[in-house]
Amino acid sequence: MGLGPTLLLGAIAGMTILLGLPIGRLRRPAPSLRALLNAVAIGVLLFLVWDVLSAAWEPIDAALGGIHDGTGGLSSAIGYGGLFVGGLSVGLLSLVWYERWMGRVAGRARAVPQPTHFGPGAAHVAELAAPRPALASWTPARRLALLIAVGIGLHNFAEGLAIGQSAAGGEIALATLLVIGFALHNATEGFGITAPLAGDMSADGTPRRPSWPFLLGLGLIGGGPTFVGTAVGHGFTSEPVSVVFLTLAAGSILYVVTQLMGVAAKAKRTDLLAYGLLIGLVAGFLTDAIVSAGGA
Repeated sequence: MGLGPTLLLGAIAGMTILLGLPIGRLRRPAPSLRALLNAVAIGVLLFLVWDVLSAAWEPIDAALGGIHDGTGGLSSAIGYGGLFVGGLSVGLLSLVWYERWMGRVAGRARAVPQPTHFGPGAAHVAELAAPRPALASWTPARRLALLIAVGIGLHNFAEGLAIGQSAAGGEIALATLLVIGFALHNATEGFGITAPLAGDMSADGTPRRPSWPFLLGLGLIGGGPTFVGTAVGHGFTSEPVSVVFLTLAAGSILYVVTQLMGVAAKAKRTDLLAYGLLIGLVAGFLTDAIVSAGGA
C-alpha cells in the first residue's frame, strides 16, 4: 500500500479519540457521576497498561524461548530487557519529577505578592520574579488530563507503527483491521483523557469548563501520534523502537492511574469505583477482542 492511503488509515485511527472529548465539558455533574467517570477512566487506563506491557514483553519472551530451541541468544533477551526496564523507568519517574517541579513553581508563584499595578521607580519583586510556566496556573484536573494525553499519545505512536508496518508489507487486510480496532480503542481513550475535567472546579469553587480549542489540543496530543507513527512505520520496521515507546507509555499511564486512584479515594465511594473499573476494563477488552477475532 502506498504512503498516501496508509497515512489516511493512520488519520482515521487517531481521529476517533475526539469522540470522547465532549465529556470534559459537562456542567456541574453530580458527585456520584464524577466518581463514576473517574473510575471508568481508571478501568480504561488499567487495560491500556496491560495492553502495552504485554506487547512490549513479546520480543523478550520470544528471545527467552529462542535460548531453549537454539534460535536465539541471551544477549537479545538482555538487550530487550534493558529497553523494557529503561522505558518503564523513564515514563514513570519523569512524571514524578515533573509534578514535583511544577508544584515548586506554583508554590513560589503564590508566595510572591501580586500588586494591582506597578508604580514608578524601583522595580517591584513581582516584576523581577522569573515568569512561571503557564501550566503552573492550571487546575490539577487540567494538568492530569494533559499527563493522560501524553501517556496515551506514546501508546498510540506504537499503534501507528504497527499500522504503517503492516501496510508497507502489503498486508492490507491486517492493516485495515488494525485501524478498525485501534479506532475503537481511541474512542474510549478520548473519554479517559477528559474524564478528570468533568466538574473541574477552581480554588473558589467556580466550575471551569474547558474550551473546545483546549480539548482539541488534548486530542491532538493523544491521537496525533497515531498518524505520526503510521508514517514512521511505513518507512522502516524497528522492534526496539516499539518496545521503547510502549514501555514509556506504560510508565506514564501507571503514574496517572495512581493520581486517579487518589481522586477516587477522596470520593469514598467504593461501590462506584468497582462499577467504573468494571465498565472501563470491559470496554478495553471488548475492543481488543474485536481485533483478535479478525486474526490480528
